[in-house]
Amino acid sequence: MVDIEKICALAKKASYELATLSADDKNRILLAIADEIEAKKAQILEENAKDIAAASALSEAMKDRLRLNDARIAAICEGVRDVAKLDDPVGEVTETWTRPNGLEISKVRVPLGVIGVIYESRPNVTADVAALCIKSGNCVVLRGGKEAINSNRILARIIADAIEKSGVISRDIVAFVDDVTRDGSLAMLKQSKYIDVVIPRGGDGLKKFVLENALMPVIASAGGNCHLYVEKTADLATSAAVVANAKLSRPSTCNALEQLLVDRSVAKEFLPLVCDILKREGCIVNGSEEARSYCDYIVPCDEDEYFKEHGDKVLTVYIVDGVEEAVERVNSHSTCHSDGILTKDDKAAEYFAAKVDSACVYINASTRFTDGFEFGFGAEIGISTQKLHARGPLGLKQLTSEKYVVRGNGQVRK
Repeated sequence: MVDIEKICALAKKASYELATLSADDKNRILLAIADEIEAKKAQILEENAKDIAAASALSEAMKDRLRLNDARIAAICEGVRDVAKLDDPVGEVTETWTRPNGLEISKVRVPLGVIGVIYESRPNVTADVAALCIKSGNCVVLRGGKEAINSNRILARIIADAIEKSGVISRDIVAFVDDVTRDGSLAMLKQSKYIDVVIPRGGDGLKKFVLENALMPVIASAGGNCHLYVEKTADLATSAAVVANAKLSRPSTCNALEQLLVDRSVAKEFLPLVCDILKREGCIVNGSEEARSYCDYIVPCDEDEYFKEHGDKVLTVYIVDGVEEAVERVNSHSTCHSDGILTKDDKAAEYFAAKVDSACVYINASTRFTDGFEFGFGAEIGISTQKLHARGPLGLKQLTSEKYVVRGNGQVRK
């Protein structure tokens, strides 16, 4: 039986030392991790094959999320090394000022402490999250999903071994909860004495479960019911290409397009154009009766489809009359992740950007860019869909907080 409380307690103890490590020491750990993953590639692929074999009931898109190969392991190693190259946010003085009484006050960037991460499917998350947490001075307690348990288990062990071999700090800075049961997750979510914040990384079901059960603060990183609105002035050929990329380039990711909104004035011309591309790629297109009247490839659906993160080659279409209705539709159906407008009208673009309440709003671009690498953060631990304490891609700076350091020379308060 996994002693989750002990795992979390050891991580908490290690967090105080990790918080004060130099950037050089943290980078040495990261490079050791990348080297060890590279050296143990055969073992990782062997364990990953077990997960793929057990995933026969999953869709091809979900299997793709699980699958590791030489190129993907090389990308994991490259990602860890890239994190080592990033600037260390810990210790950055973000603001200073002096009070009339002579007190010098500084705001200094510090780690959050111990971060718990509960995630689904993709085994590369194990290495990505570990690297980001180490570089930002945070210990991490990882709990992956059952679909990738063998892959996650071997990666977590390799990472911990590499940390130990580096000789810099205890292997407890990266902990792995080897328990995929609901009870295991619940036990982890009760460890508020040791875990400072928890981040769910997966679908809306996971997000809801964590928010309802966690005793510690939650940074909700889940749920990508993403929209694109084709406004009446949009270039239709360009819009079709953007929609295809947003939906098809990697349909299982949280930044993939799920809901397509089309202005009524261009629907008759645009829908056959974009559906022809989607059809060739085997994408199912659902829609309203009105949408079907413009393109017979579209199949009927009920209202529930407009709230779904399909995670596969499935797209839902809805016809709107103007940017105001499009904004209302997005705000009432999205998960506040990534939503965009395709238009030549600057006023429509600015209206959409100002009114849509999502972490990332796009003007004339694919939603697939919502990613720490694409935003220039180097990497990210997830995409926050809430407003506190960070929103959007969670890079190194977003994994820190600030504390006040106050310097005086004997001042007392009157």
